[in-house]
Amino acid sequence: MDALDDRGAALRAIFAGLCASLVGIGLARFAYTPLIPPMIEAHWFAAKDVIYLGAANLVGYLVGALMGRPLARRYGARPTLRAMMLLASAAFFACAFPLSVGWFFSWRLLSGIAGGIIMVLAAMTVLPHVPANRKGMASGAIFLGVGLGIAASGTVVPLLLDVSMRATWLGLGALSLLLSVVSWKCWPHAAHTSVPLGETKPAVQAAVRLDLHLLYMQYALMAVGLVPIMVFLVDYVARGLGWGSHTAALFWIVYGVGATIGPMVYGSLADRAGPALTSHLIIWLQVAAIAVMMFSVNHMGLLVATLVIGSFPPGIVPVTLSRVQRILEGDAHAQNMVWSKATTVFALFQALAGYAYSYVFAHSGGNHRLLMAIGAGALIIALLADGVKKALVRRCAPCYDSVPRETLHANAE
Repeated sequence: MDALDDRGAALRAIFAGLCASLVGIGLARFAYTPLIPPMIEAHWFAAKDVIYLGAANLVGYLVGALMGRPLARRYGARPTLRAMMLLASAAFFACAFPLSVGWFFSWRLLSGIAGGIIMVLAAMTVLPHVPANRKGMASGAIFLGVGLGIAASGTVVPLLLDVSMRATWLGLGALSLLLSVVSWKCWPHAAHTSVPLGETKPAVQAAVRLDLHLLYMQYALMAVGLVPIMVFLVDYVARGLGWGSHTAALFWIVYGVGATIGPMVYGSLADRAGPALTSHLIIWLQVAAIAVMMFSVNHMGLLVATLVIGSFPPGIVPVTLSRVQRILEGDAHAQNMVWSKATTVFALFQALAGYAYSYVFAHSGGNHRLLMAIGAGALIIALLADGVKKALVRRCAPCYDSVPRETLHANAE
């Protein structure tokens, strides 16, 4: 009975994490994309203001990533996560009333802050209650919410838009509030995160630092690599290929299907093959899919490539989290700190990349393929960084003789 109770508690905790990522990131960020043209057509705001308001969520996400751990220390992770889900829900209701650009910007900013805090805290609150051999799959289930939000942005949002723009925002708010309520009692109490005692050998510290610096750099490069398709896919299909808005909408739905597949598949693969090898495979797969997007005009080929690319943004999150846990195995306190920093790095480079790509796009005559090439280049650099790290380890092998093998190679299986 105890085992069943533990399993039931773990499943409830995972469900709460999924609901949080769906509300705070999946809906709060990605549901805005299909609302941009209708908001302009409805004259809620000028076109330039609508794009500007979209960036507010990314800025808020970065702020939230920085605020997550301090708020959890002061108020506890459980109350903080509940409050952020309610804040994201309130932002939807507030955005149903376009009182001014400042009003709308403030609520989009707050929804981004809620999403950043949820990204930092949700998985690290849930995973201590999950068996070690299932953490990858569990983190994939948690971040499945991001994929479901992307899928909903291409399916549910257009249906709500058939009613009215205001009804769409109110409907998203009602859905978010419902998810907040049904997951309210599912959040687990925070697990004890003791800091290991005793001194760590300098060689071990050096090996762990090397692994963490590599992880931060690769996660930043992944953020840079995923932005072009995520932001410009619809425009590329509709105008770049000349296939029209209806076909572009189909591609966005396929992108959303990929986003729902990625977290669970990649998380489970990380449990079996290890997070480092899984990360390698995912990045190679992304580079290949981007190449297809750049050089093919075959309808079915591009749909398959879109499905693969869509799996990447939410799918890489549980894999990277698994890498953090592998590097700092047994030290939950350090894992929390590193995951918070990794999320901040990702948010920063994603926001910077968004603005940089927009600048390049505007000054290149709308060259979509150039943006894809830059994104693929960032992913290739992330792969090359692993080779550089392995070369450094081999060159400095005598320095690492005393380092436990599982610690030294946690990132380079």
